[in-house]
Amino acid sequence: MRVGVYLAHPRPGSFNHAVSDAVVEELRDRGCHVLAHDLCAEGFAPVLTADETETVRSAAPTRDAQVAAHRAEVATLDALVLVHPNWWGMPPAVLTGWVQRVLAPGVAYKLDTADGEPAGLLKARRALVLNTSDTPADREESEFGDPLRKIWAACVLPYAGIADVRRVVFRTVTDASDERRASWLREARQHAAALMD
Repeated sequence: MRVGVYLAHPRPGSFNHAVSDAVVEELRDRGCHVLAHDLCAEGFAPVLTADETETVRSAAPTRDAQVAAHRAEVATLDALVLVHPNWWGMPPAVLTGWVQRVLAPGVAYKLDTADGEPAGLLKARRALVLNTSDTPADREESEFGDPLRKIWAACVLPYAGIADVRRVVFRTVTDASDERRASWLREARQHAAALMD
């Protein structure tokens, strides 16, 4: 099983890094071929270029070797894991840019007309999204409507053909004890292992 793990947090040593490391280790221990990416450390350029703004027509081949490599890789995956904090109800810019530049038409989906229904092109049929947050769950839902759930489970991943979207939120992180964080890392491992079921 080929699994892509995409981490989006700029601070080395963050809890998001610990979550990503735990997931990668668990999947490799279970025999998965894991392609792990720390998008910030790799210097992924998130800014969409003018010639990458197609919606209906397939994206033109990119001149950016890193983007081309990610596009080729994502097409081969059996599952994706996305690890990132909730910042302003959005993923960090580097991950948003990765979605816009990598999950391009002709790579992740096909759209015949602008108002048509997309056909997902990715081989992967399941994804795990692991978020950290400092917003309590009841406030996240009542005041904001859990925008990250909508982004991943309604807007992005199904568009690319991934119907099985699993999401776990670890909260609140900033004031969490070492014991609580250790418990969350065990939970992240369990959810990663369940991708293989």
